[in-house]
Amino acid sequence: MIKCKNCGNLFEGKYCNQCGQSAKTKRINYEFLWEDIQHGLLHYDKGISYSLKKLFEKPGYIIEDYIEGKRINHFRPISMVIVMATIYALIYHLLDLNHRTALDDSSGLLLEKVFEHYYWFVVSTIPIYALTTFMVFKKTGYNFYEFIIFEAFKTSQRLLVHILFLPILYFLKDKSGFNTISNLLLIIDFILIFWTNKQFFNQIPSKKVLLKSVLSYLLYLVFAIVSVSLIIFAFGYD
Repeated sequence: MIKCKNCGNLFEGKYCNQCGQSAKTKRINYEFLWEDIQHGLLHYDKGISYSLKKLFEKPGYIIEDYIEGKRINHFRPISMVIVMATIYALIYHLLDLNHRTALDDSSGLLLEKVFEHYYWFVVSTIPIYALTTFMVFKKTGYNFYEFIIFEAFKTSQRLLVHILFLPILYFLKDKSGFNTISNLLLIIDFILIFWTNKQFFNQIPSKKVLLKSVLSYLLYLVFAIVSVSLIIFAFGYD
């Protein structure tokens, strides 16, 4: 019999039958930390790399399976979007992309602030997008909380694309270049959104999914940008 170091339960086997902790608990050292990093980010099961890969293969079907209960192989969507947004923020500031003196009009400043604080923007507006998607696709039978998971996966998918574009923004610091990339990313974002929605809502005709996707996306942009604008103008540009 083995005594669980977590709850004190006596059990046999590899895992405690009360709390699920492993029978083998190593002392925390560099090997422990490296294994933790590998398991969290690189390991096939529950790894970010695995989940992101699947989001660019069959995104809608993968998210549908996750919501229906097939979750063992995936990184948790809320944790994943936070990790991806943090990576975005780190790269953005390491490349020093928050100094664009050419962006001196109000629309440019708003776009700059959205990109500069993209971490907070995408994370804080997930409930807003979930709400607009829930409103438009309400008859599909999914609840609001399931739509939060749905949008968290989609946000991680788009974040990866935005991260890949950050080095391009580094070489295009002028206003016209910044606006071009911003518009291109908006187009790519919607293509990914429609592609994922088409697979996820596969019982609905493609044209109807397209129209509903456009409506929910526009509603999201309006609500999100208005909210961000109010925050920015309330607390200033700095």
